[in-house]
Amino acid sequence: MATLADVLVPQNEEGTRATVLRWCKEVGQAVVKNEPLVELETDKVTVEVAAPTDGTLIEILKEVNTEVHPDEVLARLSIEHEAERGPDSAQGPHSARAPDSAQGPHAAQVQAPDPAPHHAERLSPAVRRLLKEGSVAAVDVIGWGRDGRITADDVARHARGAGSERVAHTAIRRRVAEHMARSLTEAPHVTTLFEADLTRVLAHRARHGADYASRGARLTLTAYFISACARALSVHREVNATYHADALELHADVNVGVGTALGDKGLIVPVIHRVQGMTLFGIAQRLGQLVEAARAGKLSPEDVRAGTFTISNHGVGGSLLAAPIVINQPQVAILGAGKVERRVCVIEVDGSEAIAVRSMCYLTLTIDHRALDAFQANAFLSAVVGTLEHWPEDS
Repeated sequence: MATLADVLVPQNEEGTRATVLRWCKEVGQAVVKNEPLVELETDKVTVEVAAPTDGTLIEILKEVNTEVHPDEVLARLSIEHEAERGPDSAQGPHSARAPDSAQGPHAAQVQAPDPAPHHAERLSPAVRRLLKEGSVAAVDVIGWGRDGRITADDVARHARGAGSERVAHTAIRRRVAEHMARSLTEAPHVTTLFEADLTRVLAHRARHGADYASRGARLTLTAYFISACARALSVHREVNATYHADALELHADVNVGVGTALGDKGLIVPVIHRVQGMTLFGIAQRLGQLVEAARAGKLSPEDVRAGTFTISNHGVGGSLLAAPIVINQPQVAILGAGKVERRVCVIEVDGSEAIAVRSMCYLTLTIDHRALDAFQANAFLSAVVGTLEHWPEDS
């Protein structure tokens, strides 16, 4: 005799929504306790849900791309009766249910009914002719959902779109879209633009890059930007802040998020915590770990929490300037770094002007104008540029 165990959506401390990304098992397959059963995707991380006990997967209640909420039932397992399993086989943490509750649309060996009736008598002669001429199956035509019928216009519309493709948004893409739209709606965005000479930074990287790599850290320009911002944020604390309706919350720790592209899937922002106490090597090492984990889908919830400031190094993709870059709410500012270019510049040499070729890039700071004004934005960005342009030879 068998009983049932529910597989539940885990609690989400941040309250973000989750979507079923992938089932690791199929209905009818045996599972082992703590074996990954299903992957859930939020706007920040991918979470594995393990089997609560040994058993057989008999029912999947939430399909791929379905949005789910904490404590909802994802699936049901059939487990042996206590007497059959023996005294050493402990039941999992989820409560058992009576066997007759196992019936559902995804029970083993049961096929889902056709979602759209398409009886021939519901098709008009014109529709049947168009379907035949276009070698189109009636069930493939969008239109059945209205009243169980399709029209000639439905068939024509289907034919026009036959060469196109609809790619469903990932959970990350949907959440990014919602987050960006909300940020622009709530916060008045204003951008200030500076130009930075990275000649000394690049010289430093050329001298120390190989040594850093031998110790497990890839020395990227983003690491320098993070370090320079951390120094400036420790002084200009109003930029390292969260906006509230009644106050500006100034944070003691500088937790810098780095926008990381996931190809067509969207964007995620892993966070380096307490940067104010880290060396350049430590920043570079931690940044590499987070970027690698992000692109492998292995970030933990802690890796994306508690950011106080964000950097978008859009220059890695060849962009010179992006403005405004949407603020990662509830933060009050975001730094954008453009592509480094060799440019002819006028510089000062021994008190006189001279023409030289320098490695330059544009830096922007987009601010929430409710929290900051141009004075604070310019002062902060000036400090960042000053640190980069006067980077010491050995540090």
